Amino acid sequence: MKTYDWIVVGGGITGAALSYELAKTGFSVLLLEQDETSHNATRYSYGGLAYWSGTTPLTRQLFEEAIARYQILSQELDADIEFRELNLLLTIPAASDPKAVAANYANFAIPPRLLTVKEACELEPLLNRDAVSGALTVKHGHIHPEKTTQAYIQAFLRFGGEMQISQVLQVLSNGVKTNTATFHSANVVICAGGLSRQLLKSVGIPIKLYFTHAEIIKTPPVDVRLSTLVMPANLQRFQLEAKSTQVDELWDEPGNQPVPPILDAGAVQFQDGSLRLGQISRTLTDPHAEVDSQESENWLRESIGQVLPALANLPGTWHHCLVAFSSNSLPLIGAIPEFASIHIFSGFSNPLVLVPPLAQHFAKFVSGKDEIISQLLSDRT
Repeated sequence: MKTYDWIVVGGGITGAALSYELAKTGFSVLLLEQDETSHNATRYSYGGLAYWSGTTPLTRQLFEEAIARYQILSQELDADIEFRELNLLLTIPAASDPKAVAANYANFAIPPRLLTVKEACELEPLLNRDAVSGALTVKHGHIHPEKTTQAYIQAFLRFGGEMQISQVLQVLSNGVKTNTATFHSANVVICAGGLSRQLLKSVGIPIKLYFTHAEIIKTPPVDVRLSTLVMPANLQRFQLEAKSTQVDELWDEPGNQPVPPILDAGAVQFQDGSLRLGQISRTLTDPHAEVDSQESENWLRESIGQVLPALANLPGTWHHCLVAFSSNSLPLIGAIPEFASIHIFSGFSNPLVLVPPLAQHFAKFVSGKDEIISQLLSDRT
């Protein structure tokens, strides 16, 4: 049986981009995805690219690389990924002090501009003026996540990469065992998002990678027109991630919920007129935990309706996926200690903007040397 240089586990944006960059570098690569039609975080993503939000020299550099990468990516991959720039509207609740909220963004690479309620409603006519005390705005990148992932995969296949629809059951020192066959490789890299921790734990590899159960409503194309990408200025998700990782042992038991669920009410409209409305985040430690879809949908619609009343009762379907994250907002990248042939490339808190440049850096790193990956590795220790 053929032995590959790399097996990449997971066919979302992370695995697709990394497979492409490894194959482009000259490695023989097998990409494994368990579902013919994926129900992963990529599929249900807003598609936003917060390249303006870097707060450290490292993230600012990576975000600058990301926007430069996206400006040429459609041409390089020979596919329309629907890259564009939108006005991001960060809503400030009626009870909050707009200037105090704006101060929280002062350290960003491109600080958003503070708007009055009148200015915010002029920018986004669907906004409920009684729900806000103001808003922040900044130019924000946007792509179609599924089309971008498929573009990466097709370009990867043109470079001679191979892809199999197969569920990985076990990671081996020289490859992986799946539900269809055993595949051999010199290296394995896990890009399985929220399933990565469980997959590695099953073979005795502990890793501090976590996941939320993210829930959204996806609508078909509609006549209602949203002018901006709307999100709350006081995002709760990052606080939820930080608090839920304080006791790592809780994540090894399936019945836990380290912190209560949160809802960040936001919305984005894609070029075909469809919308994503969300999102609820739950830290249920069982990746296969059941969630009450009707209760969640009601909560989503009620919360969206407070900010954007015209969107509350649109036809749409509730969806659920896992979103991976780390304990410090930096992704987990590189070989796993004591398992030199097994690597991780996951835990991105801002995946769509970070994955393309870091996939390039990873391919350079495993070919020789790369200072960015070296810095991430040193920050992790």
